[in-house]
Parts: sequence; structure tokens; C-alpha cells
Amino acid sequence: MTFFHLQLFLLIILVTQISADQTAKTYIIRVDSSSKPSVFPTHYHWYTAEFTEPTSILHVYDTVFHGFSAVLTPSQAASVLRHPSILAAFEDHRRQLHTTRSPQFLGLRNQRGLWSESDYGSDVIVGVFDTGIWPERRSFSDLNLGPVPKRWRGACETGAKFSLKNCNRKIVGARYFSKGHEAASGFGGIVGGINETIEFKSPRDADGHGTHTASTAAGRYAFKASMEGYASGIAKGVAPKARLAIYKVCWKNAGCFDSDILAAFDAAVNDGVDVISISIGGGEGISSPYYLDPIAIGAYGAVSRGIFVSSSAGNEGPNGMSVTNLAPWLTTVGAGTIDRNFPADIILSDGRKFSGVSLYAGEPLNGKMYPLVYPGKTGVLSASLCMENSLDPNQVKGKIVICDRGSSPRVAKGLVVKKAGGVGMILANGASNGEGLVGDAHLIPTCAVGSNEGDEIKSYLSSNPSATATINFRGTVIGIKPAPVVASFSARGPNGLNPEILKPDIIAPGVNILAAWTEAVGPTGLDSDTRKSEFNILSGTSMACPHVSGAAALLKSAHPDWSPAAIRSAMMTTAGIIDNSFNPMLDESTKKPATPYDFGAGHLNLDLALDPGLVYDLTNNDYVSFLCAIEYGPKTIQVITRSPVNCPMRKPLPENLNYPSIAALFPTGTSGVSSKTFFRMVTNVGEANAAYSVKVEPPKGVKVSVKPWKLVFSESVRRLGYYVTITVDSKNLVLGDSGAVFGSITWVDGKHVVRSPIVVTQLAPL
Repeated sequence: MTFFHLQLFLLIILVTQISADQTAKTYIIRVDSSSKPSVFPTHYHWYTAEFTEPTSILHVYDTVFHGFSAVLTPSQAASVLRHPSILAAFEDHRRQLHTTRSPQFLGLRNQRGLWSESDYGSDVIVGVFDTGIWPERRSFSDLNLGPVPKRWRGACETGAKFSLKNCNRKIVGARYFSKGHEAASGFGGIVGGINETIEFKSPRDADGHGTHTASTAAGRYAFKASMEGYASGIAKGVAPKARLAIYKVCWKNAGCFDSDILAAFDAAVNDGVDVISISIGGGEGISSPYYLDPIAIGAYGAVSRGIFVSSSAGNEGPNGMSVTNLAPWLTTVGAGTIDRNFPADIILSDGRKFSGVSLYAGEPLNGKMYPLVYPGKTGVLSASLCMENSLDPNQVKGKIVICDRGSSPRVAKGLVVKKAGGVGMILANGASNGEGLVGDAHLIPTCAVGSNEGDEIKSYLSSNPSATATINFRGTVIGIKPAPVVASFSARGPNGLNPEILKPDIIAPGVNILAAWTEAVGPTGLDSDTRKSEFNILSGTSMACPHVSGAAALLKSAHPDWSPAAIRSAMMTTAGIIDNSFNPMLDESTKKPATPYDFGAGHLNLDLALDPGLVYDLTNNDYVSFLCAIEYGPKTIQVITRSPVNCPMRKPLPENLNYPSIAALFPTGTSGVSSKTFFRMVTNVGEANAAYSVKVEPPKGVKVSVKPWKLVFSESVRRLGYYVTITVDSKNLVLGDSGAVFGSITWVDGKHVVRSPIVVTQLAPL
């Protein structure tokens, strides 16, 4: 996209807004900072003199992004956009969070390997963008931690119930960003302002999500940890000694605003973090172009300065093309199961038993049988979903109620049943959720079951109106096989913006994860839940992302000279695709073998990532070449990169970005034989003298050739390139259910196995 087309596109949007609405909104303005007249001492003086009133400005950005965010009417925004120094203006949007055995399940062991070689990440600072932190939890103790790294330049911002004493050698800094959220509260009631009866205007966490993700990434050892008896054991983060810098950008019941997220990126980079963990996305599988995506823009500014950024893939799976956070400089993380589960059984009056999951910890049913009822048999959708005020107490009192999953929080359905007098709940997946199950700390006896089991129970009740049932809770079971399995909810590829780049990159534990929790709310997060718990068990790609953030902290500590791309490459090329029963990893939603569209390169295995042998590295220039390749013009690219760029006369190919995976796209409708050639460059990070040979697993019906087939490294030769030619014959190419076929190339030297997935698909030409 050229700069003229970008500005025309943005002006059309703004003019459309002007004709429909003159309500003030928050806009993020990208400015060419080099255009500042010398008469102004600072950019802030320039912005307030030439573009808007000082009272309208929310944030000034000067590190990952040059510009400001301000409250403007659409006509004011259109006027600003016409100024020759303005590169882009886009509306602030709200994003959503992608809601103690997992370190061992990543392949980490105490005695040797990455934990010991990195001193558990003690010299690395992880920035967590989330809902804040509950600093008193044992997971955030600074006992026996050394001094704060001298390079740290951040601050401990005080506010409601958060003082300087709440920071320590573990929580080295904490900030909160609320201006975008507070401005939005005045725009026609999009969100309410900060309700200080349920929220803290400070880095303190009123939601729980931020405390959970922070302790997952870098929580200290906490003995006798459990959630009301479930998952009892020792809780610890992936990098137990890494330092935490907290950036509260998300607010209870209100989401996270782009203008605040971008301000957090600016602050985190200035503060001196080494890793950024951001379990936030646009939701619904919708991705904006990179130049309109503040997470992509902020992350580029961080990655270009050597900061690793881990992001969640989203929870819109198992739908195809649902993955978000697609920028190739982001590490995009999907979710898998671990080898621990919380089984519960539904026993029907005919003796049949159906297995599900539950984290209910209250008074059990003790085998007593209760009548079953399914409110959805009336055909009223709200009743089938057990929505608020949808249940008739005369129908459900004293019964176990079958509720369909969807439209409202799973735990909230149980509260609706309880209010109507029900004694228990069977939570049944719909077809879209398939057989994917997650545990919840329900307020009443509840068992979640898959779509097939739910249908069978409903069918039995339909033909036996007097049917009864009970629920038996079996606690915590470890050693579950198979595991890992790709979580049903984990967002899937292909990449909806640039399918030449495979996303997600990798999966990590994201189902039923035990980690620290806030004191402000009970484990369900419902206002009526008065229980207090030091730990909670949650599921989501939000939980998988901080596993990779902690992993990056350990790898950065062990290899300080590695770039973010090298760290990601080490994780991807050593990732596992075989489960603990020595079979190909499965997709939870279908029970069939999963593909790279589901798991990317595979499941994170950290001990192998410590010594990957070879890495696929990338520089800022490589990312600029990629942006040129997807036809962004120099001024459009400058919105992302800050600095002016020049695209080469000969347009590069996006698929030649030096990524640790290969996606070959062939146009549909072509007949005969077609081929594409890809170039990759590997850097030897193992022993200096090494020889690697290639092993090819071609996708079905596809020919793959690699030249040269052998790579020989020495003291003087650390980097070598190779070509991959992929050839398809339309007569032999039969694409699978996902619209693609999959294979791999692997470089081996007798010690290291450096694997890259291959995806071959057909797309309609533009």
C-alpha cells in the first residue's frame, strides 16, 4: 500500500465517521518526528501548538512509536490527518484478554539443563502487560534474590492500595495505564469509568488474570500450593528467579485499550525489560493490517531493540484462520494440554457413566440421584444456555440442569442454576467446541462434558423424562495420556494476513494451569463468589503465552547475545510433535492428528531449545524487506518502523523471510507442474566444527528438494544458506481437510535435530 493510498483510505474512514457521528473519540496519531520545527523545544509543545489542545492529549509516544493519542471529533481527526507531517491516524480500539506441573511438562528438570545454566533467569526482566498484580502472594517473594539489575530504569507507581513497599527485588517495577480507558468511558457509555469499588486505580490486580500470568512466567517456588485441594504440590513459574515489571493496561470488565497498550510498550522499552508477555488480542479472529495494529507496532519497536515479545494466539479455535497477533516479529503462542486432569463422572439412572471435568470443591452429592432437566427442550435459546433470568424455578428446583455452553461465562451459568433452585449442572459443549474441556471452580456441583456426551445425555432424557443422575468428583489425576493435545479453543492457522508466514509459531501448556490469584475476587471471578484462594486454575492461550515468556527469559539468560528471532527459532526447531504415548499429537476438537495449522512448529521443549544447534536469525532489515514484499510503501512502513525506509527496486518475496517454517502457496486453477524455490540461512550456535545433513518428509503428493543437502560449519564459517524447491503436480495434489498438506525438513548432525514444518496449499489469485 502506498502512502497516498494509506492516507486516502484513512480519510475515507474519517469522512464516513464525520457524516454519521461527531462524537469525540480517542485517536492514535502517527507523526513524522523529523518534521518538528526547531522553534518547539519538545514534541509535546509542537503537538499542542499545531494539532490539538493540551487537555485533549492522553499519551505522548516517543520510543516504539512517534506521535500521540488524543480525544478528537472525527472532523478534527480528519483535519489533523491532512497535515503533511502526519503519517497515520487511527481510532482507539478495545481488546480482550485471551482468557504446578507445567514447567516439568516443558522438559525442564531441576538438576541440570536450562534452569541451572541460566540461574533460573535471575538477571532477566520480564514485562507483563495485563491486569496488574497482587504483590503479597508468595509467588512474588524476593527472598534470597540478588540486587535489581543495574540497567533497570523503571518506576514503582503508587496508587490505590499500592505503595512503594509493594515493589521489591522480584517485582522491580509497576505502572498502570488508564487514560485511554477513562476517555472511552465518556463516549456514549462504551465502557464505564474506573469503578473504584471493584477496581484499583493502581498496579494492584482486581481481576486475577495478571497475577496468574505473571506467576506463570516467573513465579517463585510456593510449597503446598493448590486451588481448594485441586492440583496440590509446588507451584513455580517457568523462570522462578526472573524479575517482573508490571504494566497494568487491562481493567476489570472493561478490556484493554490500544492507546494504553502502546503507552506501555513505550514505557517498557525505556524501562529496560528483556521480555514482554502480552496475553491480549483483538478477539474473534480479526486482525488489522500491521500499520493499524498498535500491538504489532509496539512489538516491532521492542523487537528492533532486542526485546523478545510473546503473544497469545487467541481462543477462537477450532475455527480455521482464527489466529491473531500475526506480525512475523511476534512469537505467537497456541495452547496445549498437560498430563494432569480433574475428572468427574455423570452417572445416569440406567447405569451409564459419562466422563467430564470439574474443579468443584464444595459439598459433594455423595451418590444421591436427582431428576434431570434440560431447559433447552422448549426451543428457547436463552434457556438452553442458562442465561440470566431464563430459568423457571418451578422447572429446575431440586434438579440437575443441563446447560449448553456459549454466550455467557461457564461459571455464571451455574450461578443462574443455583438462583433458580437447581442442585447441580451438566455443562454440555456445542458442536463448535467439540470434545474440548476445561475445568472451572463452579459454585454448585457441575461436570463439563463434550458435545457427543452432551447429546447422548439429552437424548436419554428426551426418551426417559423421569431420568435421574448424580455427579462424582474424582479430584486430581496425573500421568494422563495422551498429552499434550492441542486445546480445542486454541486459535488456528492459516495466517489471515500473510499466509506465507505460518502462525501460530508454537504451542505451550494452556489448559488447567495452576498459578497465583488475586485476593480481590473468588476463583470464578463472579461478584457473588466470596471464596478466597491464593491460587487458581485457568485455561486459555493467555496461560500458554507466559510459559513462552518465561522460557525466553531462561534462554536470554543462558544466551545473552541471542536476538529475539534466534530465541524463537531455538524454540520452534526443537519443538515436539509427538505426545507422551509416542504418537503424533492430536487435536482435542476432532481426536485426529493435529497439523502445523494447529500447533505451528510443535510443543515447546525447553531443555532442547537450550542447545538447538542451528538458528534462523532475522534483523530489522529483514522485517523491512518483508513489509516491502507485501507491498507496503515506504511511508506506510515508517508508521511501524519509526525510521524512513527505502524499498529495493526488485521486490522481495514475502516467503523468503528467514523464518523457521516454510509455507508454499500455489494459485488455484493451475494445471500441470508448478514449483517454487525458497531461500533460508542458518547460523551455527553449537560446536564450531559441525556437519549437518538434511532429511526431508515431503507433504503428500509434493516433491521437495534441498540444495545443498549438506552444510559444513567451521570456526570461520558460522552461517550458511540453502534452497528448498517445492514442486506440485495438480494431478497428484490432494489437499486435506484443512485445505493444505504438511511435511518437514530437518537438519541433523548426530546430536541436534533442527526441524522446520512445511505447509503447501492453494489460494485463489488476487
